[in-house]
Amino acid sequence: MPAVFLKDRSLLFISGAEAQSFLQNLITTDIAALGADEARPGALLTPQGKILFDFMIWQDGDGYMIETDADQRDSMLKRLTMYKLRAAVTLAPSTEEGVTVAWGEDAEDSQGVRGSQGARGSQGARDSRFAKAGVTLTRRPGKHGDGAEALYDALRISHGIVTSGSDFALQDAFPHDVLMDFNGGLSFRKGCYVGQEVVSRMQHRGTARRRVVTVSAATDLPGTGTEITAAGKPVGTLGSVDGGNGLAIVRIDRAGAAMAAGTPLLAGDTPVSLVLPAWSGLVFPASADEASA
Repeated sequence: MPAVFLKDRSLLFISGAEAQSFLQNLITTDIAALGADEARPGALLTPQGKILFDFMIWQDGDGYMIETDADQRDSMLKRLTMYKLRAAVTLAPSTEEGVTVAWGEDAEDSQGVRGSQGARGSQGARDSRFAKAGVTLTRRPGKHGDGAEALYDALRISHGIVTSGSDFALQDAFPHDVLMDFNGGLSFRKGCYVGQEVVSRMQHRGTARRRVVTVSAATDLPGTGTEITAAGKPVGTLGSVDGGNGLAIVRIDRAGAAMAAGTPLLAGDTPVSLVLPAWSGLVFPASADEASA
C-alpha cells in the first residue's frame, strides 16, 4: 500500500526537563504510558470537557512531537504557552511541515528513516487508533510518499477513525463522542487535567450517547453535514464520505431503538445502515431503558 503525504498537518515540538509533567497535567493522553514508537491521539479540552484541540502525540528524543491540523497549530501553541508559566519547557513549531502516513509494507519500511529531530519516534510512530483496528500504520514528519490522500481517507473511514473538521466540530464534541475512551487517547487513571472532571463523570455514569459509526448505502452517500434521521427525527450527522461509505457521530440510543423497531434510517433521502466499529466493543442499545442501564 502507498505512503500518503498529508500536507495540511503541522507539528509542534515540546521539550525540556518538565515536558512530561507539563503535558500530563493538561491533555487527555497518559504521556507516562506512551510507548517509545507509539503515536496516540489526544486532546486539550475546555473546562466543560469538550475538545478544544485534537492531535496525535509521540516521543521524539527528549521531548514530544504533537501533530495537529495546520489550522489549529498556532492557536494550540498560543494556548499551551498560556499554561507554561515558569515550567522548564520549550514549545516550538517543528522544522518540517506535513506528515506522511504509511501502512502495510510501506509502514514497515518507514521504521528505518529518521526525521528532522533525529529521534527514534521520527522513524515512524505507530498510530494506536489503527492498531486497535488491527492495522499497522505509521506517522512521520515531512514528505516521504506521493499516494493519494483519498486512499488514507478511505482507510480511516472503513475503520471508524474520525478527524476534526470533516467529522466533528471543535468545541462541540466530548472525547467519548469520538471514541477516545477506546483508542488510547483518554486516561481515567493519571489524575487531573483540564476538563477531566466532566469526562470522568461521563465514564462512571455511563452517560455517553453520541458515538462514531460507519455508514453504508447502496448508492453514493450525500455530502458531509447531511442529517441522519429515523421517522423524521434527527439521529446524527454525516461526516467524511467515500462513495457509498462514510462516518457519522450519532445518538446510539435513538439509532438502536429505530433499528430494533425496523424503522428506516436515512441520510437525507438515502437509506443507510449504521455499524459501530468492531474494535470499540460497543453495541447499539435496543431501547432507552437499555441505554440508561
